[in-house]
Amino acid sequence: MRKVKIGIIGCGGIFHGKHMNAIKQLDFLEIVGLCDIIKEKAESAKEEFHLDNAKIYTDYKELLKDESIEAVHVLTPNRSHSFITIDALEAGKHVMCEKPMAKTYEEAKAMLEASKRTGKKLTIGYQSRWRNDYQYLKKCCDDGELGDIYYARAVALRRRAVPTWGVFLNEYEQGGGPLIDIGTHALDITLWMMNNYEPKMAIGRSFKKLGQQTNTANAWGDWDPEKFTVEDSAFGFVVMKNGAVVSVESSWALNFADPREVTTVLCGDKGGADTLTGDLRLNYVKNGRQVIETPDFKAGGVAFYEGVSSDSEVLEAMAFYDAIVNDKELPTKPEQALVVTQILEGIYKSAETGEPVYFD
Repeated sequence: MRKVKIGIIGCGGIFHGKHMNAIKQLDFLEIVGLCDIIKEKAESAKEEFHLDNAKIYTDYKELLKDESIEAVHVLTPNRSHSFITIDALEAGKHVMCEKPMAKTYEEAKAMLEASKRTGKKLTIGYQSRWRNDYQYLKKCCDDGELGDIYYARAVALRRRAVPTWGVFLNEYEQGGGPLIDIGTHALDITLWMMNNYEPKMAIGRSFKKLGQQTNTANAWGDWDPEKFTVEDSAFGFVVMKNGAVVSVESSWALNFADPREVTTVLCGDKGGADTLTGDLRLNYVKNGRQVIETPDFKAGGVAFYEGVSSDSEVLEAMAFYDAIVNDKELPTKPEQALVVTQILEGIYKSAETGEPVYFD
């Protein structure tokens, strides 16, 4: 791979916890710009990761003026995903935008239109697709082993794991709580396995039952009830145009003794699959018997790219830059992420109005 110069917009937790882990393992990438509205965050990242050639910015528009930058990572709160991404695409940059695509369907649609208009690549950070178990399951689905998948569950349920840092609890900045934060991963995985991106309607309910409590036993310490302006759990039911149905379940705080994240359940007319136990299980009937298979992933996964770590975020980044350098199709398409945002917005709207939301 040739050298690719990139810019980072947003130097917070997702940059440190995910993106930098990938970037530092791909030696053909060079960060030449770091932007954050809090200058000290960008300066700290430059020092921590020894990014000697990186310029510091507090205005992302100034970073976008650097013509040497080919691609940017948009790692800001959800509210600014759309306008920063559109400005970056218009400036001639390819964009890796963190999930969810945007706060609203209209914002996400404008991002997709900008990508098409400019001819620049846009992908959304759904790194769970690159897990060994989900790569394996995707091949099973694509090969028709489950048949017609007509019932599915997208599950992301935490018992007491509310993120208390940054702006996670701020509805204005994020657009919601666990549904838009972790539910989006589970829904993306589920729709991707089904290869079904045509929703007909959604109905949903959201709850603020625990967010105002104290002495919470939260994994990251007690949250501030006054700052908890989003839901603590949300649930939806989606009917697809072909008649298939998807249940969506999400929570940061729920009196549920068996938490699980980025989990999917798929039921087809030939077989089924789930990751409810933490392992991938495939179920079907063989020789007149009910059979459950659990593939062994301990021996390692497929070597998608020679010399690259099998960490999902590394494979995701490698696929993005492979698509840029070699003009390939993006594995995670913005058209798919757009539908995820559309459904999430539908569940939120239904929860607000008490009525089903029908999609065009």
